[in-house]
Amino acid sequence: MGPRITRIESTEFEYPLADVGVDDAGFNLVYEPGTTTTRKLFAVRVHTDAGVTGEYVGGNSPAAAQYNTVANYLVGRNPLDREKHWSELKRALRKYDRMGIGPIDIALWDFAGKHYDAPIHELLGTYRRTMPAYASTYHGDENGGLDSPAAFADFAETCRDMGYGGFKIHGWGGGDARRDLDREIAAVHAVGEAVGSEMDLMHDPACELETFADALQLGRALDEEGFYWYEDPFRDGGISGHAHRKLRQKLDTPILQTEHVRGLELKSDFAAGESTDFLRADPEYDGGITGAMKIAHVAEGFGIDVEFHAPGPAQRHCIAATRNTNYYELALVHPEAANTQPPVYEGDYSDMIDTVDADGCVSVPEGPGLGVEYDWDYIEANATGSTHVYEG
Repeated sequence: MGPRITRIESTEFEYPLADVGVDDAGFNLVYEPGTTTTRKLFAVRVHTDAGVTGEYVGGNSPAAAQYNTVANYLVGRNPLDREKHWSELKRALRKYDRMGIGPIDIALWDFAGKHYDAPIHELLGTYRRTMPAYASTYHGDENGGLDSPAAFADFAETCRDMGYGGFKIHGWGGGDARRDLDREIAAVHAVGEAVGSEMDLMHDPACELETFADALQLGRALDEEGFYWYEDPFRDGGISGHAHRKLRQKLDTPILQTEHVRGLELKSDFAAGESTDFLRADPEYDGGITGAMKIAHVAEGFGIDVEFHAPGPAQRHCIAATRNTNYYELALVHPEAANTQPPVYEGDYSDMIDTVDADGCVSVPEGPGLGVEYDWDYIEANATGSTHVYEG
């Protein structure tokens, strides 16, 4: 019969981000001295009759809302039947974005690793144990941090000196569109001139640019500086295959898309339609480790690379088991503000800016499952009161 899931718990908790606010639009996190922003995450525990609990901390409110639709289905079932569960949850959430699959699937993988006393990357099939990281910045601000092209160039040099092999700009947004674009272009040239011969450079406007023409103008600046990739430039939201195919045809800089495209089939369509040069995958967003690895294999079949979005232990295990990938995203980093990593890890796991070694690399956790221990005392002490228990 095998093990059975007896209970699933989802706990919302919050933690503070010191000296972090938002830009004028109210969405992008930016450096803002003296301001504290509160962030909310979810902690998921999948209890079993085997005495082993699968755990994951992350996710967002839309994902947690979807647990109500699917969690009861899992209670009483074998936690090792991940492929079957993934297929059923995908169908159950077909009307939605299916982000609720991700955290639960990761917790099931954590259970499997603990059950077999092996790290997840070994269950997937290990390709590497260390991976190069790129420094992925906070958005540009107006507050004395990353507030000018020169500030971005100075910070790129700092990251280079720390060992990072890549540097990604998240530019300005939420203000005057023309001024922001001019600064974006100036920052591209400033960073390119400062470190372009020594680092791989990326740019992610996070869909801030208002028109295709703006995206094209910024892309031509990236071409001049030989950028490594161009990601989510304009207000289509990163989901138009046609628009990005046209952009790709007019630029030399490779396009990285599909962070905001949900689903294996739609990402496959982006690759088949020549609308991107890289695929994007995220185990939280894309159906867990099961879904993210499917995307990696689709990319391999098309002969292209997959780049995993955001930092975290699940991402490290995916990268460790993937040949056709290049970098680990160490985000978000800033010369004055700390990363947004929640203070929930016991032990030495870290995604802070100084976690890279002298070669600019990070390591995959080697303990069973995700290989990290969570501080449940902190999570429970900072719970918001939004806890759901599913017991069938």
